[in-house]
Amino acid sequence: MDILPLGDSSLLIRVCERVGNMPQETIQQVLNVQRRIEAAKIPGIVDLAPAYTTIGVFYDPIQAVAKGASPEGIFSWLATRIHQALADEVRAVSLAASPVKSRRIEIPVCYGGEFGPDLEDVARIAGLTPEELIRRHSEGEYYVHCLGFTPGFPYLSGLAPELAMPRRDVPRKEIPAGSVGIGGSQTGIYPLRSPGGWHLIGRTPFRLFSVDGDPPSLLRPGDRVRFCAITPADFDAWRE
Repeated sequence: MDILPLGDSSLLIRVCERVGNMPQETIQQVLNVQRRIEAAKIPGIVDLAPAYTTIGVFYDPIQAVAKGASPEGIFSWLATRIHQALADEVRAVSLAASPVKSRRIEIPVCYGGEFGPDLEDVARIAGLTPEELIRRHSEGEYYVHCLGFTPGFPYLSGLAPELAMPRRDVPRKEIPAGSVGIGGSQTGIYPLRSPGGWHLIGRTPFRLFSVDGDPPSLLRPGDRVRFCAITPADFDAWRE
């Protein structure tokens, strides 16, 4: 397991080399490492950001120095404590007794039309009818690997290979909140109005992120997601 510098107040833990054919196992490896570091309460660490195969560790250099790190050796000081936390078998056994539970969340999506302006183009490129593309996309089970880009944006693995699509050559300057898109071999949901370069195939009436929420994000790493096709009338009813 490599620990690498990431900036003047962050480092990167590489948990494994690649996702492979069992994404749920990779997610669990990453989340287990995250929990072990959280449980160690290492001084100076202020945030942990899990991703597909890595964890970003963000720290406060002032706190680390106050607890004994030299200003020139903060990275080595933290890396040593992270290695110690991950080598603590007593803590590992304790956490293994209460594994992270995977939630299954169904998200309604209105596909095509004004909600998914790229649906027909994606279907044509994939050699499918729009109806078949909707069926295949909504039949898949997806895993939330990480949140990023904008607050609450879920990066979802599990997209059927035939639906994979390179990102748009020209990104859109503004995408409505709730838009469901395909980018490369991933699918995802734009929680907030923002720019973006993924192909838009639908939109959900669900609110994925709220600053007043506790937690603010509807989804979290490790969750399983299924999409459910709804009509425009259903969409309007959900919003009401």
